[in-house]
Amino acid sequence: MRITSARISQLFFLALFLFLFVITDYRGKDEITVAVNSFFRANPLVLASYVFAVKGFTLLLLPALLMTAFTLVLGRFFCGWICPLGTLIDLVTGWIPKTAPIRFLRGSFKYYLLLTLLVMAVFSVNVSGIFDPIAILIRALTFFFYPLLGHSTRAGWSGLYGVAGEGRDHVAFIYDFLRDYILPFRETFYPLAFLSLAIFLFVFVLERFEKRNWCRNLCPLGTLLGLFGRFSLFRRIPGRICKDCGECRQHCATAFDEEVLQAEGCIRCMQCRAKCRLERVGFPFKGKKGFLPATRSQEQPVMSKRILLGSVVAGFFLSKTFPFRNPERDHRLLRPPGVANEGDFLRKCVRCGECMKVCLRSALYPDLTRAGITGMFMPVVIPRLGYCEYNCTLCGQVCPTGAIPRLPVEEKKKQVIGTAAIDKNICLPYAKKLNCIVCEEHCPIPDKAIRFETVNDIDYQGKIVTLKRPYIVDDLCNGCGICENKCPLEGRSAVEVFAGKKI
Repeated sequence: MRITSARISQLFFLALFLFLFVITDYRGKDEITVAVNSFFRANPLVLASYVFAVKGFTLLLLPALLMTAFTLVLGRFFCGWICPLGTLIDLVTGWIPKTAPIRFLRGSFKYYLLLTLLVMAVFSVNVSGIFDPIAILIRALTFFFYPLLGHSTRAGWSGLYGVAGEGRDHVAFIYDFLRDYILPFRETFYPLAFLSLAIFLFVFVLERFEKRNWCRNLCPLGTLLGLFGRFSLFRRIPGRICKDCGECRQHCATAFDEEVLQAEGCIRCMQCRAKCRLERVGFPFKGKKGFLPATRSQEQPVMSKRILLGSVVAGFFLSKTFPFRNPERDHRLLRPPGVANEGDFLRKCVRCGECMKVCLRSALYPDLTRAGITGMFMPVVIPRLGYCEYNCTLCGQVCPTGAIPRLPVEEKKKQVIGTAAIDKNICLPYAKKLNCIVCEEHCPIPDKAIRFETVNDIDYQGKIVTLKRPYIVDDLCNGCGICENKCPLEGRSAVEVFAGKKI
């Protein structure tokens, strides 16, 4: 079987993606020089959503601008040469039995989806990351597959001792390599792991009905690239199925609708060219002498006024209907350090999950309800499950768009996530007349944001006891959450961090 250049490119970029994904983790260094965020920074959908939502541009997304320019010249090549999710689809599609296509997904639905997302971004509700193919893949890996790999490998290594005893030491170097370079730094099981898995698997379930069904009929990134690709300087010829052959329809997964080639659907995979037994297929330059002009069907508008108007109405309605804040839980809505404005965070975050993956103390988790429906998959700090390491800046380093700003360590220490408060009804020195200094001991602030006042009190046996009762110095507390995390009470902590002041 002949391997095309497109397939070689796909495998290379899939390997690169997985490599970057694995090294986007804590490996004993405080700096992450390269990360899988590179795929987002070269993502035109992220660029378009960011520009519409923020009403500005960041140099972090310059690669996406270059990718857009290349697409205008070469066509929708990203989907056929680079996209790691598209590569996985191509690798497994032959193993999935096919049934009749789903007709309602054909045609205009993908344009409604894309334009609705972009219109919502214009109204400052950027939810395109929920449907972005790179984000879908990374969330499935981060929240489900990668923790599962770490847990299974470590459990298997422990279980091997019971089988092989000290004999396992002969292969210890293999485990040491996996632990140091492949496995996640810490085992964290995330909320929404199964939802992320379900969305990921849905992409492959669609393959039962049509090859590259997701890419052809739903993917907003592919749809956007297809619109740009219509202006490509290179066009496939012939522009329709040859009457004496017709094999292109079998080889092409995305571009042919009945007998006619749809320019916005061609992902430049070159399968038709490689497998054309009559050697008729080519992709000549538009200005080349003898170039055959596109057929009328190739140049017809892809969107009607109805689609445009419907998307504008839907985007406006959804952006105003679904709040990005949940008033009832707003007091516990804690964002990563450096996030000073919730609205700005919503406009910039692409919900990739990279910040959660690198969080040293497992403080960040994907949100489902705290920030409303439009806050789904955005990172929130849950102090009872983890805390923000005082000297760590990894989340800001890997954020693709600067939604979490990259700050020097000393500046990051001054960023306020929230403010701690003590519930005297359950705090041991107040409620049980028992001394406990755990929260003060763990507070990382040099001058201590949690201090004690020494008082004499009478315990339940009538004896006079000297108690150290903690109190919060609000002006020093940065809301890192370590006090809430380390509180020895089971269940609810006696000290909790609430969204509050910002520096």
